[in-house]
Amino acid sequence: MNPPPVDATAPKPPRRRVHTRARLLAAAGDLFLTVGFARTSIEDVCAAAGYTRGAFYSNFAGKEDLLLALFDDQATERMAELEKLAAVRAALTPAERARVLVEALLRVEPAETGWILLFLEFRLVAARSEGLAEQVAAHDHAVSAALAEVLERALPELVPPGATARQAAAVILAAREGLLARTAAGGAVADDLLDATAAVLAGLLG
Repeated sequence: MNPPPVDATAPKPPRRRVHTRARLLAAAGDLFLTVGFARTSIEDVCAAAGYTRGAFYSNFAGKEDLLLALFDDQATERMAELEKLAAVRAALTPAERARVLVEALLRVEPAETGWILLFLEFRLVAARSEGLAEQVAAHDHAVSAALAEVLERALPELVPPGATARQAAAVILAAREGLLARTAAGGAVADDLLDATAAVLAGLLG
């Protein structure tokens, strides 16, 4: 997700607070990926980061807010990677280019597996809480908007005729998340499903 525009007139947070937030995020990321969201407490995060609950609550409203901040950071990194896809140039046919781009969008790197499982766990938690579901929906909305901007500006061939960039982004993200859920364990079955999905989507786009 693209970061919000910076207000030059707004006061900057103290450097110590920025450092505290970064350490809390790093500690939480390690714990969430190791033992999961449900089994990690705020006290665990504070102990791992070396801070008090007061320091935690001066940066985050709760454990859910902390995890959404981690997901925002992950989305920002992913959008930066997508920018690089625009380097796939005209040496390929439109169909070949679409295939390369779709595979790059859908392929799961080994380092991503833990984040996939964590996000799936959080979606199940959020589905049982109206307030949390609204927060997740807002996160999804922001990520879709950021991806749509990238598609419109740098990867227009991934927007099929008759659809908007926002619609294409929503479908790509939904397809990717569903594919990730089915392929998190890896192996030949996962590779076959990725190949099949890439072939179908590339065919529709090409």
